[in-house]
Amino acid sequence: MAMSLRRAALALGLLAAALPAAQAQSGDVARGRGLFESRCGGCHSLDENRVGPALGNVVGRAAGKKADFAYSAALAAATHVWTPEKLQAWLTDPEALVPGQAMGYRLSEAADRRDVVAFLQSLATGQPVR
Repeated sequence: MAMSLRRAALALGLLAAALPAAQAQSGDVARGRGLFESRCGGCHSLDENRVGPALGNVVGRAAGKKADFAYSAALAAATHVWTPEKLQAWLTDPEALVPGQAMGYRLSEAADRRDVVAFLQSLATGQPVR
């Protein structure tokens, strides 16, 4: 019985230790919204095209295929879907993901990328912005 309680306590402790890491990996939606507005909003909007395409429904969308936006030839030829992982890669280094693309901006901090992607993903899943 004592051994079972120790195992249960150990398992609970490991689970509790893992929760902050899982939350950190998912990103801060509210911070991501602020970062989107301050860092991405000069070229992108959520609901209308600007220099860059509207990004309100980017998660789950085929890359370079939004009908009402003129993409670079490289991005128009892309074959991937914008998943959170692809958006992370894009914001890390757009040129590495799609050579010849036209976006000359990246987010250098991993936490900033994670939070912006969490914000964009929250729009796709209908989660409220905290």
